[in-house]
Amino acid sequence: MSDDLTDMTAFVRIAETGSLSAAALELNQSLAVVSRRLARLEDRLGVRLVNRTTRTLSLTDEGALFHLRCARILTEIEEAKAEVTQGREAAVGLLRVTSTFAFARRQLAPLLNEFGAQHPKLRIHLDASDRIVNLADGAVDLPSRVGALSDTRFNAGAIAPHAYVMCASPSYLDRRGRPHVVEDLRTHDCILFGSPPSSRWSFSDGSSVKVKGDLTTNDGELAHAWALEGAGIVLKSAWDVFTDVREGRLEIVLPDTPLPGSPLHAVFPHTRLAPAKVRLVVDFLSRRLRTEWEENIAGLASSLGRAG
Repeated sequence: MSDDLTDMTAFVRIAETGSLSAAALELNQSLAVVSRRLARLEDRLGVRLVNRTTRTLSLTDEGALFHLRCARILTEIEEAKAEVTQGREAAVGLLRVTSTFAFARRQLAPLLNEFGAQHPKLRIHLDASDRIVNLADGAVDLPSRVGALSDTRFNAGAIAPHAYVMCASPSYLDRRGRPHVVEDLRTHDCILFGSPPSSRWSFSDGSSVKVKGDLTTNDGELAHAWALEGAGIVLKSAWDVFTDVREGRLEIVLPDTPLPGSPLHAVFPHTRLAPAKVRLVVDFLSRRLRTEWEENIAGLASSLGRAG
């Protein structure tokens, strides 16, 4: 494997400089050594990679294809080295984050764009999905979850407060009346969502109420849209609806009624030393999201001021 990589490196430098002697100079090796590496690589592959005369050098069709693959492999090796060396202190390489559609679009997307601008050697992939992510497969660096984590193989660090609210459009509440106690919800149109949609809404004191509605969906964003259109009362994350509440498109129902709320967590395995890119983005998101909560969300309802 070591000889393969060394010979591939020599071949890539030959292809990109267009000269055996220039490649030898860049690699600080003799012309004979570089020529021998090329010949050895061609022998192992069983194809000619370079057409060479006393004056010119050009890649064969096979050589051009092989050059593209080799250059990509060598670049990935260098990136891997950077991630495990520079990555101990700086945010480099690829950062893979996942969260729900609504939270990813409204909160994480702009914040990650800002974080990426501060760390130019970092590439970011944001997976917006309401599906449950398999944390054990290692395909995501930073999943975000709401609620307690039962899997002891993982750490979960709280990065932001979280709570649910019941809300509806002012037009719906003007038409149907505003609930004064939890039991009033039984006579209202409630928008239900989830997989499957739940028709029982629970509260922090352990009580619950069975609600009903003609509109159900597995899509929280669709439920949100229906609420904006005046279709009924919806139970949503305060993060998803606070802008609409603040700007008057939605109104919180029963604002003094505390609903269950558990902090938003960043999750990573116990067995994996978190690289700098994860530690830095967790710290950045925690600072910014907590500030956002305190300045824009906690004051919307007394129940949110007690959330954590």
